[in-house]
Amino acid sequence: MTDALFAPFKKLLNRRIGVIMLLGFASGLPLELSGSTLKLWFADQGVDFTSIGLLSLLGMPYAFKALWAPVLDRYVPPFLGRRRGWMLITQVAVALGLVAMAGSSPTLAPGTLAAFAVFVAFASASQDIVLDAYRTDVLHDRERGFGAAVFVSGYRVAMLVAGAVSLIIADELGWSVAYLTMAAMMGIGVVATLVAPPPEFAVVAPRTLARAVIDPLVELFTRPGALWLILAVFLFKLGDAFAGSLFGPFLRRALGFTPGEIGVVMKTVGFASVMGGMLVGGLLMARLGLLRSLVVFGVLQAASNLVFMVLAEAGHDYGLMVTSVAVENVTGGMGTAAFVALLMALCDHRYTATQYALLSAIAALGRIFIGPLAGMSVDPLGWTVFFAISAIVAIPGIAIIVLLRRNIHALERDPEPPSAA
Repeated sequence: MTDALFAPFKKLLNRRIGVIMLLGFASGLPLELSGSTLKLWFADQGVDFTSIGLLSLLGMPYAFKALWAPVLDRYVPPFLGRRRGWMLITQVAVALGLVAMAGSSPTLAPGTLAAFAVFVAFASASQDIVLDAYRTDVLHDRERGFGAAVFVSGYRVAMLVAGAVSLIIADELGWSVAYLTMAAMMGIGVVATLVAPPPEFAVVAPRTLARAVIDPLVELFTRPGALWLILAVFLFKLGDAFAGSLFGPFLRRALGFTPGEIGVVMKTVGFASVMGGMLVGGLLMARLGLLRSLVVFGVLQAASNLVFMVLAEAGHDYGLMVTSVAVENVTGGMGTAAFVALLMALCDHRYTATQYALLSAIAALGRIFIGPLAGMSVDPLGWTVFFAISAIVAIPGIAIIVLLRRNIHALERDPEPPSAA
Protein backbone atom coordinates (compact mmCIF):
# COMPACT_ATOMS: atom_id res chain seq x y z
CA MET A 1 0.00 0.00 0.00
CA THR A 2 2.76 2.42 1.02
CA ASP A 3 4.89 1.50 -1.99
CA ALA A 4 1.97 2.15 -4.32
CA LEU A 5 1.36 5.54 -2.68
CA PHE A 6 4.96 6.75 -3.05
CA ALA A 7 5.77 5.02 -6.37
CA PRO A 8 5.06 8.17 -8.48
CA PHE A 9 7.41 10.18 -6.25
CA LYS A 10 10.23 7.64 -6.44
CA LYS A 11 10.12 7.81 -10.22
CA LEU A 12 10.96 11.52 -10.02
CA LEU A 13 14.41 10.80 -8.57
CA ASN A 14 16.24 10.09 -11.81
CA ARG A 15 19.06 11.34 -14.00
CA ARG A 16 16.83 13.69 -15.97
CA ILE A 17 15.73 15.57 -12.86
CA GLY A 18 19.29 15.83 -11.51
CA VAL A 19 20.56 17.27 -14.78
CA ILE A 20 17.67 19.74 -14.94
CA MET A 21 18.62 21.14 -11.51
CA LEU A 22 22.23 21.74 -12.61
CA LEU A 23 21.05 23.35 -15.83
CA GLY A 24 18.83 25.66 -13.76
CA PHE A 25 22.00 26.79 -11.97
CA ALA A 26 23.68 27.52 -15.31
CA SER A 27 20.63 29.53 -16.37
CA GLY A 28 20.47 31.70 -13.26
CA LEU A 29 24.17 32.55 -12.94
CA PRO A 30 24.62 35.03 -15.84
CA LEU A 31 21.48 37.08 -15.11
CA GLU A 32 22.81 38.79 -12.00
CA LEU A 33 26.32 39.16 -13.44
CA SER A 34 25.04 41.26 -16.34
CA GLY A 35 22.50 43.03 -14.12
CA SER A 36 22.55 43.93 -10.41
CA THR A 37 26.09 42.71 -9.71
CA LEU A 38 27.45 44.64 -12.70
CA LYS A 39 25.72 47.80 -11.46
CA LEU A 40 27.38 47.36 -8.07
CA TRP A 41 30.76 47.01 -9.79
CA PHE A 42 30.19 50.29 -11.63
CA ALA A 43 29.00 51.98 -8.44
CA ASP A 44 31.98 50.68 -6.48
CA GLN A 45 34.30 52.28 -9.03
CA GLY A 46 32.59 55.68 -8.74
CA VAL A 47 30.79 55.70 -12.08
CA ASP A 48 27.95 58.25 -12.29
CA PHE A 49 24.36 57.09 -11.66
CA THR A 50 23.18 58.08 -15.14
CA SER A 51 25.57 55.55 -16.69
CA ILE A 52 24.64 52.94 -14.10
CA GLY A 53 20.96 53.43 -14.89
CA LEU A 54 21.62 52.80 -18.58
CA LEU A 55 22.91 49.33 -17.68
CA SER A 56 19.29 48.27 -17.16
CA LEU A 57 19.02 48.17 -20.96
CA LEU A 58 21.28 45.11 -20.87
CA GLY A 59 18.18 43.09 -19.94
CA MET A 60 16.63 43.63 -23.38
CA PRO A 61 17.84 40.31 -24.86
CA TYR A 62 15.76 38.46 -22.24
CA ALA A 63 12.64 40.40 -23.27
CA PHE A 64 13.04 39.75 -27.00
CA LYS A 65 14.54 36.25 -27.07
CA ALA A 66 11.50 34.85 -28.88
CA LEU A 67 12.68 36.70 -31.99
CA TRP A 68 15.65 34.39 -32.58
CA ALA A 69 14.25 31.23 -31.00
CA PRO A 70 13.41 29.82 -34.50
CA VAL A 71 17.14 29.83 -35.31
CA LEU A 72 17.74 27.38 -32.46
CA ASP A 73 14.92 25.17 -33.76
CA ARG A 74 16.12 25.29 -37.35
CA TYR A 75 19.88 24.73 -37.14
CA VAL A 76 21.50 21.64 -35.60
CA PRO A 77 25.10 21.87 -34.32
CA PRO A 78 27.45 19.13 -35.58
CA PHE A 79 27.83 17.71 -32.06
CA LEU A 80 25.49 16.55 -29.25
CA GLY A 81 22.31 17.12 -31.29
CA ARG A 82 19.93 20.05 -31.67
CA ARG A 83 19.29 20.80 -28.00
CA ARG A 84 22.47 19.76 -26.19
CA GLY A 85 24.67 21.17 -28.96
CA TRP A 86 23.20 24.64 -28.57
CA MET A 87 23.32 24.28 -24.78
CA LEU A 88 27.06 23.72 -24.91
CA ILE A 89 27.65 26.56 -27.39
CA THR A 90 25.71 29.10 -25.33
CA GLN A 91 27.28 28.02 -22.05
CA VAL A 92 30.81 28.34 -23.42
CA ALA A 93 29.85 31.72 -24.90
CA VAL A 94 28.61 32.92 -21.49
CA ALA A 95 31.82 31.76 -19.80
CA LEU A 96 34.03 33.46 -22.41
CA GLY A 97 31.96 36.64 -22.10
CA LEU A 98 32.45 36.66 -18.33
CA VAL A 99 36.19 36.18 -18.78
CA ALA A 100 36.22 39.16 -21.15
CA MET A 101 34.27 41.21 -18.60
CA ALA A 102 36.83 40.27 -15.93
CA GLY A 103 39.55 41.79 -18.11
CA SER A 104 37.69 45.09 -18.54
CA SER A 105 37.20 48.11 -16.31
CA PRO A 106 34.19 50.36 -15.56
CA THR A 107 36.50 53.40 -15.37
CA LEU A 108 39.12 52.74 -18.06
CA ALA A 109 36.87 51.12 -20.67
CA PRO A 110 33.21 51.31 -19.61
CA GLY A 111 31.94 50.96 -23.18
CA THR A 112 33.97 47.82 -23.76
CA LEU A 113 32.78 46.29 -20.49
CA ALA A 114 29.17 47.13 -21.36
CA ALA A 115 29.61 45.56 -24.81
CA PHE A 116 30.90 42.34 -23.26
CA ALA A 117 27.94 42.42 -20.85
CA VAL A 118 25.56 42.71 -23.82
CA PHE A 119 27.24 39.63 -25.31
CA VAL A 120 26.81 37.74 -22.02
CA ALA A 121 23.13 38.75 -21.80
CA PHE A 122 22.50 37.64 -25.40
CA ALA A 123 24.28 34.31 -24.87
CA SER A 124 22.43 33.83 -21.57
CA ALA A 125 19.03 34.57 -23.13
CA SER A 126 19.86 32.12 -25.93
CA GLN A 127 20.82 29.53 -23.34
CA ASP A 128 17.45 30.06 -21.64
CA ILE A 129 15.66 29.41 -24.94
CA VAL A 130 17.38 26.10 -25.52
CA LEU A 131 17.20 25.01 -21.85
CA ASP A 132 13.44 25.55 -21.86
CA ALA A 133 13.26 23.50 -25.06
CA TYR A 134 15.46 20.72 -23.71
CA ARG A 135 13.50 20.53 -20.45
CA THR A 136 10.29 20.26 -22.44
CA ASP A 137 11.69 17.59 -24.76
CA VAL A 138 13.35 15.36 -22.17
CA LEU A 139 10.90 15.30 -19.25
CA HIS A 140 7.99 12.86 -19.17
CA ASP A 141 4.54 14.35 -18.62
CA ARG A 142 4.34 13.48 -14.89
CA GLU A 143 7.85 14.88 -14.33
CA ARG A 144 7.15 18.33 -15.75
CA GLY A 145 5.92 20.01 -12.58
CA PHE A 146 8.72 18.67 -10.41
CA GLY A 147 11.22 19.31 -13.18
CA ALA A 148 10.13 22.94 -13.32
CA ALA A 149 10.51 23.16 -9.54
CA VAL A 150 14.06 21.79 -9.39
CA PHE A 151 15.07 23.94 -12.38
CA VAL A 152 13.88 27.09 -10.61
CA SER A 153 15.57 25.91 -7.39
CA GLY A 154 18.89 25.66 -9.21
CA TYR A 155 18.19 29.02 -10.86
CA ARG A 156 17.53 30.76 -7.53
CA VAL A 157 20.63 29.26 -5.91
CA ALA A 158 22.72 30.53 -8.82
CA MET A 159 21.26 34.03 -8.42
CA LEU A 160 22.29 33.97 -4.76
CA VAL A 161 25.80 32.88 -5.74
CA ALA A 162 26.09 35.54 -8.45
CA GLY A 163 24.55 38.21 -6.24
CA ALA A 164 26.17 37.39 -2.88
CA VAL A 165 29.18 35.08 -3.20
CA SER A 166 30.58 37.14 -6.08
CA LEU A 167 30.36 40.29 -3.92
CA ILE A 168 32.28 38.63 -1.10
CA ILE A 169 34.98 37.55 -3.55
CA ALA A 170 35.08 41.05 -5.05
CA ASP A 171 35.49 42.58 -1.61
CA GLU A 172 38.39 40.30 -0.74
CA LEU A 173 40.15 39.72 -4.07
CA GLY A 174 38.75 42.25 -6.54
CA TRP A 175 36.07 42.32 -9.23
CA SER A 176 38.17 40.62 -11.90
CA VAL A 177 38.73 37.58 -9.70
CA ALA A 178 35.03 37.51 -8.86
CA TYR A 179 34.00 37.42 -12.52
CA LEU A 180 36.67 34.84 -13.38
CA THR A 181 35.32 32.65 -10.57
CA MET A 182 31.78 32.97 -11.90
CA ALA A 183 33.02 32.11 -15.41
CA ALA A 184 34.56 28.92 -13.99
CA MET A 185 31.26 28.06 -12.29
CA MET A 186 29.60 27.93 -15.70
CA GLY A 187 31.49 24.66 -15.93
CA ILE A 188 28.66 23.17 -13.84
CA GLY A 189 26.33 23.73 -16.77
CA VAL A 190 28.87 22.36 -19.25
CA VAL A 191 29.27 19.15 -17.26
CA ALA A 192 25.49 18.81 -16.94
CA THR A 193 25.14 19.22 -20.71
CA LEU A 194 27.76 16.56 -21.44
CA VAL A 195 26.08 13.99 -19.17
CA ALA A 196 22.51 15.01 -20.00
CA PRO A 197 20.42 12.30 -21.65
CA PRO A 198 19.22 13.15 -25.15
CA PRO A 199 15.46 13.27 -25.82
CA GLU A 200 13.94 9.82 -26.23
CA PHE A 201 12.64 10.50 -29.72
CA ALA A 202 14.09 11.73 -33.00
CA VAL A 203 12.61 14.84 -34.60
CA VAL A 204 13.60 16.36 -37.92
CA ALA A 205 14.27 20.09 -37.63
CA PRO A 206 12.41 22.51 -39.93
CA ARG A 207 14.03 22.51 -43.37
CA THR A 208 14.30 26.29 -43.72
CA LEU A 209 14.40 29.25 -41.38
CA ALA A 210 11.14 30.51 -42.87
CA ARG A 211 9.48 27.21 -41.99
CA ALA A 212 10.97 27.44 -38.49
CA VAL A 213 9.16 30.75 -38.07
CA ILE A 214 5.85 29.95 -39.78
CA ASP A 215 5.23 26.29 -38.94
CA PRO A 216 5.28 26.67 -35.12
CA LEU A 217 2.71 29.46 -35.34
CA VAL A 218 0.48 27.51 -37.72
CA GLU A 219 0.72 24.36 -35.60
CA LEU A 220 -0.03 26.22 -32.37
CA PHE A 221 -2.88 28.44 -33.56
CA THR A 222 -4.75 25.79 -35.60
CA ARG A 223 -5.18 23.27 -32.79
CA PRO A 224 -8.69 22.63 -31.42
CA GLY A 225 -9.38 25.30 -28.81
CA ALA A 226 -6.07 27.00 -29.55
CA LEU A 227 -7.17 30.57 -28.85
CA TRP A 228 -8.82 29.54 -25.59
CA LEU A 229 -5.68 27.70 -24.49
CA ILE A 230 -3.56 30.74 -25.26
CA LEU A 231 -6.03 32.93 -23.37
CA ALA A 232 -5.65 30.57 -20.39
CA VAL A 233 -1.88 31.04 -20.58
CA PHE A 234 -2.38 34.80 -20.57
CA LEU A 235 -4.83 34.78 -17.63
CA PHE A 236 -3.67 31.99 -15.31
CA LYS A 237 -1.13 34.00 -13.27
CA LEU A 238 -2.86 37.35 -13.72
CA GLY A 239 -4.48 37.51 -10.27
CA ASP A 240 -1.15 36.70 -8.67
CA ALA A 241 0.53 39.44 -10.71
CA PHE A 242 -2.24 41.94 -9.89
CA ALA A 243 -1.70 41.55 -6.14
CA GLY A 244 2.06 41.13 -6.31
CA SER A 245 2.67 44.25 -8.39
CA LEU A 246 1.99 46.48 -5.36
CA PHE A 247 2.71 44.16 -2.45
CA GLY A 248 5.95 45.93 -1.47
CA PRO A 249 4.40 49.42 -1.50
CA PHE A 250 1.39 48.03 0.42
CA LEU A 251 3.64 46.75 3.22
CA ARG A 252 5.70 49.95 3.33
CA ARG A 253 3.24 52.79 2.85
CA ALA A 254 -0.07 51.33 3.96
CA LEU A 255 1.13 49.23 6.91
CA GLY A 256 4.34 51.04 7.84
CA PHE A 257 6.80 48.16 7.85
CA THR A 258 10.42 49.23 7.47
CA PRO A 259 12.45 48.31 4.36
CA GLY A 260 14.63 46.14 6.60
CA GLU A 261 11.64 44.20 7.96
CA ILE A 262 10.27 43.68 4.46
CA GLY A 263 13.64 42.66 3.06
CA VAL A 264 14.34 40.09 5.77
CA VAL A 265 10.94 38.44 5.36
CA MET A 266 11.13 38.42 1.55
CA LYS A 267 14.68 37.03 1.45
CA THR A 268 14.06 34.32 4.04
CA VAL A 269 10.42 33.33 4.42
CA GLY A 270 9.52 34.41 0.89
CA PHE A 271 12.42 32.56 -0.75
CA ALA A 272 11.98 29.37 1.29
CA SER A 273 8.20 29.25 0.88
CA VAL A 274 8.15 29.77 -2.89
CA MET A 275 10.80 27.06 -3.33
CA GLY A 276 8.88 24.76 -0.99
CA GLY A 277 5.65 25.50 -2.81
CA MET A 278 7.13 24.65 -6.18
CA LEU A 279 8.71 21.42 -4.95
CA VAL A 280 5.53 20.30 -3.16
CA GLY A 281 3.45 21.28 -6.18
CA GLY A 282 5.74 19.36 -8.49
CA LEU A 283 5.55 16.26 -6.29
CA LEU A 284 1.76 16.44 -6.03
CA MET A 285 1.47 16.81 -9.80
CA ALA A 286 2.91 13.32 -10.16
CA ARG A 287 -0.31 12.04 -8.56
CA LEU A 288 -2.85 14.68 -9.52
CA GLY A 289 -1.94 15.13 -13.17
CA LEU A 290 -1.87 18.39 -15.10
CA LEU A 291 -5.58 19.28 -15.20
CA ARG A 292 -6.37 18.74 -11.52
CA SER A 293 -3.14 20.49 -10.52
CA LEU A 294 -3.98 23.55 -12.58
CA VAL A 295 -7.45 23.78 -11.05
CA VAL A 296 -6.51 23.00 -7.44
CA PHE A 297 -3.34 25.08 -7.38
CA GLY A 298 -5.05 27.88 -9.30
CA VAL A 299 -7.84 28.06 -6.70
CA LEU A 300 -5.32 28.03 -3.82
CA GLN A 301 -3.27 30.69 -5.57
CA ALA A 302 -6.31 32.94 -5.92
CA ALA A 303 -7.55 32.28 -2.39
CA SER A 304 -4.17 33.21 -0.92
CA ASN A 305 -4.76 36.82 -2.00
CA LEU A 306 -7.65 36.95 0.44
CA VAL A 307 -5.14 36.62 3.28
CA PHE A 308 -3.91 40.07 2.28
CA MET A 309 -7.43 41.39 2.89
CA VAL A 310 -7.14 40.22 6.48
CA LEU A 311 -3.71 41.85 6.74
CA ALA A 312 -5.06 45.11 5.29
CA GLU A 313 -7.77 45.17 7.94
CA ALA A 314 -5.43 44.16 10.77
CA GLY A 315 -2.82 46.78 9.99
CA HIS A 316 0.77 46.65 11.27
CA ASP A 317 0.92 43.03 12.49
CA TYR A 318 4.35 41.48 11.90
CA GLY A 319 3.29 37.89 12.59
CA LEU A 320 0.35 38.15 10.20
CA MET A 321 2.60 39.76 7.58
CA VAL A 322 5.02 36.82 7.78
CA THR A 323 2.11 34.38 7.53
CA SER A 324 0.69 36.22 4.51
CA VAL A 325 4.02 36.16 2.70
CA ALA A 326 4.45 32.45 3.43
CA VAL A 327 0.93 31.49 2.29
CA GLU A 328 1.12 33.59 -0.88
CA ASN A 329 4.52 32.25 -1.86
CA VAL A 330 3.71 28.61 -1.17
CA THR A 331 0.52 28.70 -3.23
CA GLY A 332 2.16 30.88 -5.88
CA GLY A 333 5.00 28.36 -6.16
CA MET A 334 2.53 25.50 -6.56
CA GLY A 335 0.68 27.45 -9.25
CA THR A 336 3.94 28.19 -11.04
CA ALA A 337 4.91 24.50 -11.11
CA ALA A 338 1.59 23.62 -12.76
CA PHE A 339 1.74 26.60 -15.10
CA VAL A 340 5.24 25.81 -16.39
CA ALA A 341 4.11 22.20 -16.89
CA LEU A 342 1.23 23.52 -18.99
CA LEU A 343 3.60 25.56 -21.17
CA MET A 344 5.76 22.49 -21.73
CA ALA A 345 2.74 20.32 -22.51
CA LEU A 346 1.53 22.80 -25.15
CA CYS A 347 4.76 22.62 -27.15
CA ASP A 348 5.22 20.46 -30.23
CA HIS A 349 8.64 18.78 -30.01
CA ARG A 350 9.53 19.91 -33.53
CA TYR A 351 9.31 23.57 -32.52
CA THR A 352 9.83 23.55 -28.75
CA ALA A 353 12.25 26.48 -28.63
CA THR A 354 10.00 28.80 -30.64
CA GLN A 355 6.68 27.78 -29.09
CA TYR A 356 7.88 27.86 -25.48
CA ALA A 357 9.49 31.27 -25.98
CA LEU A 358 6.28 32.56 -27.56
CA LEU A 359 4.00 31.15 -24.85
CA SER A 360 6.17 32.49 -22.03
CA ALA A 361 6.17 35.91 -23.74
CA ILE A 362 2.35 35.84 -23.89
CA ALA A 363 2.23 35.06 -20.18
CA ALA A 364 4.70 37.88 -19.45
CA LEU A 365 2.54 40.39 -21.33
CA GLY A 366 -0.26 39.87 -18.85
CA ARG A 367 2.04 40.51 -15.91
CA ILE A 368 3.46 43.64 -17.55
CA PHE A 369 0.16 45.30 -18.43
CA ILE A 370 -1.67 44.44 -15.22
CA GLY A 371 0.70 46.63 -13.17
CA PRO A 372 -0.60 50.04 -14.34
CA LEU A 373 -4.22 48.89 -13.89
CA ALA A 374 -3.42 47.75 -10.36
CA GLY A 375 -1.79 51.07 -9.56
CA MET A 376 -4.87 53.01 -10.71
CA SER A 377 -7.19 50.83 -8.61
CA VAL A 378 -5.74 51.32 -5.14
CA ASP A 379 -6.68 54.92 -4.35
CA PRO A 380 -10.35 54.77 -5.38
CA LEU A 381 -10.96 51.26 -3.99
CA GLY A 382 -8.74 50.90 -0.94
CA TRP A 383 -6.47 47.95 -0.14
CA THR A 384 -9.12 45.55 1.14
CA VAL A 385 -11.20 45.78 -2.04
CA PHE A 386 -8.01 45.78 -4.12
CA PHE A 387 -6.98 42.35 -2.83
CA ALA A 388 -10.54 41.04 -3.19
CA ILE A 389 -10.43 42.06 -6.85
CA SER A 390 -7.04 40.35 -7.28
CA ALA A 391 -8.70 37.06 -6.29
CA ILE A 392 -11.57 37.69 -8.72
CA VAL A 393 -9.11 38.46 -11.54
CA ALA A 394 -7.78 34.90 -11.19
CA ILE A 395 -11.17 33.27 -11.77
CA PRO A 396 -11.41 33.57 -15.61
CA GLY A 397 -8.12 31.71 -16.10
CA ILE A 398 -9.25 28.85 -13.86
CA ALA A 399 -12.69 28.76 -15.53
CA ILE A 400 -11.12 28.42 -18.98
CA ILE A 401 -8.94 25.56 -17.73
CA VAL A 402 -12.08 23.75 -16.51
CA LEU A 403 -13.91 24.37 -19.80
CA LEU A 404 -10.90 23.03 -21.73
CA ARG A 405 -10.54 19.92 -19.58
CA ARG A 406 -10.71 17.57 -22.58
CA ASN A 407 -7.99 19.48 -24.40
CA ILE A 408 -5.77 19.46 -21.34
CA HIS A 409 -6.43 15.77 -20.67
CA ALA A 410 -5.20 15.15 -24.21
CA LEU A 411 -1.93 16.93 -23.38
CA GLU A 412 -1.31 14.45 -20.54
CA ARG A 413 -1.36 11.36 -22.69
CA ASP A 414 2.22 11.60 -23.94
CA PRO A 415 1.30 11.42 -27.64
CA GLU A 416 3.63 9.66 -30.01
CA PRO A 417 6.45 11.92 -31.17
CA PRO A 418 5.78 13.56 -34.53
CA SER A 419 6.94 11.64 -37.54
CA ALA A 420 9.86 12.77 -39.64
CA ALA A 421 7.55 13.46 -42.55
